[in-house]
Order: sequence, then structure tokens, then C-alpha cells
Amino acid sequence: MATGDDQTSQAARLAAVQETIARGAKKAGRDVDDVTLIAISKMHDAAAIRPLIAEGLRVFGENRVQEAQGKWPELREDTPDIELHLVGQLQSNKAEDAVALFDAIHSVDRPSLVKALAKAFDKTDRRPTLFVQVNIGDEEQKGGCASGDLPDLLERAETAGLEIAGLMCVPPLGVAPAPYFALLAKLAKRHELPALSMGMSGDYETAVMCGATHVRVGTALFGARG
Repeated sequence: MATGDDQTSQAARLAAVQETIARGAKKAGRDVDDVTLIAISKMHDAAAIRPLIAEGLRVFGENRVQEAQGKWPELREDTPDIELHLVGQLQSNKAEDAVALFDAIHSVDRPSLVKALAKAFDKTDRRPTLFVQVNIGDEEQKGGCASGDLPDLLERAETAGLEIAGLMCVPPLGVAPAPYFALLAKLAKRHELPALSMGMSGDYETAVMCGATHVRVGTALFGARG
């Protein structure tokens, strides 16, 4: 169970993150209410998550289906209006489990997953919000579809009856992220997709200035793991 000090620390971190998002939105002439803060709670247990829920945060993100299955059903019993996002890679054989648990999936990146998700949608009668993950830096080790493959993947999703809300990316480490965020925004505009999932603890203010509608923040909210 979280202590009073834990609660205070979480509240202070949340306030700082919200202030940074507001500053980025103001610089870009945007409405701060158009930016959704996703608290990335991967590898954090329920005791670490509850203080943020107590502060009113309702949108959380996880990387793995199995980890989320282990902690979120109980947390949602106490707070049923929580919105849960899958931000990590998704195996096709876990598509049905993901659709049953999550309200949004940010990592659609290949035709086989489109097919698996369409099947899961039909079976579960649930319709999570979907983002296509773009490998914006063309990095071999990263997930996401290549920018050049995006039109084909979007067409396959439409044919399968899936509505894609937006695009997601993780820019390369060690370089300025703004050009990559700007490129993702350009791709989204080209394909008339309204949502942009981009920006993490080190660069979310820049992401907001570049048009992010969803920022995925972990360390800045939970603190560095030991």
C-alpha cells in the first residue's frame, strides 16, 4: 500500500507533467484538453499505480498483455472508468486477449496482426481504438511498419473492417526527436488520421508542440526504477 509520502511524490510528479504538457500546448497554440496523458505503468505494481488513480488519472498504458492481465482486473473493480492502452508489441496469437482487455492498441504494424485483430473484434464484439505503429527512423531493431508500407497496411485494415484512429512512433534514441514527430504528423495528415501517439518522458513536450494527441509517460510519473 502506498504511504503518504508516496502519494505526495506521485501528486507532485503528475502536476509537473501536466504543467509541461500545458506549456507545450500553449507554445503550439493548441488546447491542452486535446492531449491525452497515458501513464505507462509497465513493471509497476498496483501499489505504485493507486496513488495516480487517487489523483484522478484514468488513462494507463502497458507493454505486455500478460502483465496487464495480472494487475488491472482488480484495479478496475475499484475504478471502472479506467482506460487501458497497449503500447508494446503485440503477437498475433495474443490479439484476442488484447482486444478483450484493452481500450486502445497502439502497435498495429503488419498484415497478419490486422487479420488477427479483425477476427478478435468479431469474436469479442469489442472495438478498441487502433493506432498503426510506424518505424519512423527505419531502425532494424524496432517494431512498426515502414513508412513506405503504411498505405498498404491502412488499406488492408480498411478492407478488414478495422478503423484506424491514428499513428504511433518511437523516434531513434540520441537524436533530436522533432523531425521524426513532424514526419509522423505529416503522414497522419496525408492519410486523414486525427490521432498521434508520440512522446515519452524525455521528449513529450516536444511531441505536444508537434501535434501529439496522446503522450506515453512512465519515468516522469513513477520515478526511475532502481
